Amino acid sequence: MDMQGQSIVSIRDFSKDKIKAIVDKALEVKQGRWSNALNGKVLATLFFEPSTRTRLSFEAAMNGMGGRVIGFADPNVSSAKKGETLGDTIKTVTGYVDAIVIRHPVEGAARLASEVANVPVINAGDGSNQHPTQTFLDLVTIQEEFGRLEGLKIGLMGDLKYGRTVHSLAMALSLFGSQLVFVSPPGLRMPEHLCDELNSAGTKFSEADDLESLDQVLDVLYVTRIQKERFADLLEYERVAGAYRIKPETLSGNCQQARIMHPLPRVNEIAEEVDDMPNAIYFRQAHNGVPTRQALLGLVTGAIQ
Repeated sequence: MDMQGQSIVSIRDFSKDKIKAIVDKALEVKQGRWSNALNGKVLATLFFEPSTRTRLSFEAAMNGMGGRVIGFADPNVSSAKKGETLGDTIKTVTGYVDAIVIRHPVEGAARLASEVANVPVINAGDGSNQHPTQTFLDLVTIQEEFGRLEGLKIGLMGDLKYGRTVHSLAMALSLFGSQLVFVSPPGLRMPEHLCDELNSAGTKFSEADDLESLDQVLDVLYVTRIQKERFADLLEYERVAGAYRIKPETLSGNCQQARIMHPLPRVNEIAEEVDDMPNAIYFRQAHNGVPTRQALLGLVTGAIQ
């Protein structure tokens, strides 16, 4: 598979076959193949927004395969503080490294960066738009659990309006014949333009206000944070957040056997008592970020074929 020089900006840029090939490559990396493949490669991590798992897993990915990392995790220590444009930052950094990872609060920032860079750019999240490497590690986790990506019944729960992880994941799952259920408060539904895309792709999906109203057994329940900052009324937030809290007793009926996933960080939407349940796989999901991002970095730099 030849991806050398290719940027990873949106999951929409990948076909079903290419997504599956990348998932398989990540599992090869996890099994110990391609060790030290990134030896001599340098990665720039440009994080204009806070991050824990994504930034650290990219650093662990590079360091674990012999590469090096430069960059910043606080835009206040970069020349953006002085007024430098994003384009000029990218044009400068592109001369120092073999690939760039960027997280930015503005939708479309990663696409702009990829258009002015002469090295691959990897989108680590742009506003509420896309988070493609999270989607790849989610798919790796699902493939490990079920031995397939095709034909699963998957619930996406929480803030579906602003959650970039569920936007990317829903688009990817639509390629594999998944049946999707969107569980959210009325004000945080999946955006209409994404629902239109899913309809155009022939994807079966439905909406529900809560888990009790589900009419099918789920294979996966993918939980996301209800974002407090979206609510003008604190009491309304607390009411909604409390209704979308996963506890051991919540996981009954159609969710009894569902694998519980979460892109993290969590606030209080999954009780800690759930962590010890055999179907809670969100920390294993987070750990899959390292081999998945190693595979992606290797592919776009030509270190892995």
